[in-house]
Amino acid sequence: MTLKSFKFKKFEVFHDRCAMKVGTDAVLLGAWASLNPSPKSILDIGSGSGILSLMLAQRCSANRINGVEIDKNAFDQCVENFKNSPWKNRLLCYHDDIINFSSKLKYDLIISNPPYFNGKSSLNCEARNQARFQLKLNFKDLILSVTKLLNNLGKFCVIIPHEFEKEFIMIADRHNIFCNNICRVRGREFSSIKRSLIELSFKKTYVKCNEVFLEVERHVYSDYYKSLTKEFYLKI
Repeated sequence: MTLKSFKFKKFEVFHDRCAMKVGTDAVLLGAWASLNPSPKSILDIGSGSGILSLMLAQRCSANRINGVEIDKNAFDQCVENFKNSPWKNRLLCYHDDIINFSSKLKYDLIISNPPYFNGKSSLNCEARNQARFQLKLNFKDLILSVTKLLNNLGKFCVIIPHEFEKEFIMIADRHNIFCNNICRVRGREFSSIKRSLIELSFKKTYVKCNEVFLEVERHVYSDYYKSLTKEFYLKI
């Protein structure tokens, strides 16, 4: 049974009305995304419960952190989570499709934990389908949206299944936004790579790559994961 909320050290995220619950992918991305140079404006695409926006609000002093969420239930819950947080004056969520979303502001940092299965859905819940499958937002549409909303010196950080890494980077290259940093994530030291954390920008540079693992054994976290998430998880 999934709990209605997930408590972190400095905030709580209710997610019982969201198709996708708070999970390791979001926590990884929210803790890993580079905040150097310090962004003044941040956009969270597909904000869901608002977990990424809240993590970044804790990590930096950006005075404008916006989420965009297409699902009405998730949007409503995101708004409530923002209002109940210590950073409510810096957080705002829009109920919109990112493909149609427009802003005069060009963001310093864009972040997204996007839909990640491109096969045909076998799930019964439409909201969960939308959150997990590339039915409403495929990689090309996501990247095109980012190129429209990111400022010239900005960064885009994303987490995707490792199996889609090359495809994602190739699509980004074709639209003139380039991979600068990749962190490949294993569950345990000798298990297969499951996720790719990717940082992109409009500047083509040497690509930094590294690999990490999360657990030494079940519920025993690696030094890397503890260091990355110690400001968030209650038991680290």
